[in-house]
Amino acid sequence: MKRPALPTPDLDRLAALDREALLAALHARVDAAWRLCREVHPTLPRPAVWCDLRGKCAGQAHFGRGGLRFNPVLYAENRLDFLVEVVPHEMAHWLVHHLEDGPRVRPHGREWQTVMRELFGLAPRTTHRFDTGRASPAPHRYACDCREHAFSARRHALARQGQRYRCRHCAQTLVYLGLEVFESAV
Repeated sequence: MKRPALPTPDLDRLAALDREALLAALHARVDAAWRLCREVHPTLPRPAVWCDLRGKCAGQAHFGRGGLRFNPVLYAENRLDFLVEVVPHEMAHWLVHHLEDGPRVRPHGREWQTVMRELFGLAPRTTHRFDTGRASPAPHRYACDCREHAFSARRHALARQGQRYRCRHCAQTLVYLGLEVFESAV
């Protein structure tokens, strides 16, 4: 495998960035990845960039909106890995989608893997390994006969409105136990 095509950012510099500078670094990284992609696809449109993604997903190529979405919580907590892996991952989706047969290919198929390996010089990993606890909190506890389940506020609200949930393992209807109590780290 080739070495990464984009330079690795300085970890100490990244750690010192405030929110605005961190956002500027993300935009600069997306721009560098876009310029690299334009070497093989000169008509590739520049994607817009948003930091409005929530939950466990680190990034998303959103073709309907015309750009890339990123999770600001996961980015702030995983700055270096995010810029090195997530930005090229999503830019590879952007490039493949804009190829002639792009809309018909599998999201992490052969074309996307080739872009990751040959253009970006990275292993084509389909998922990240970030801790998503703060990005996707699920403090509402439910239980069945075999285990406890953690629900997000959204899923809890659906359950309160009458939506029934069953355990995939024991098929029992889940029962609300209450909110999980978080201990302060300070």
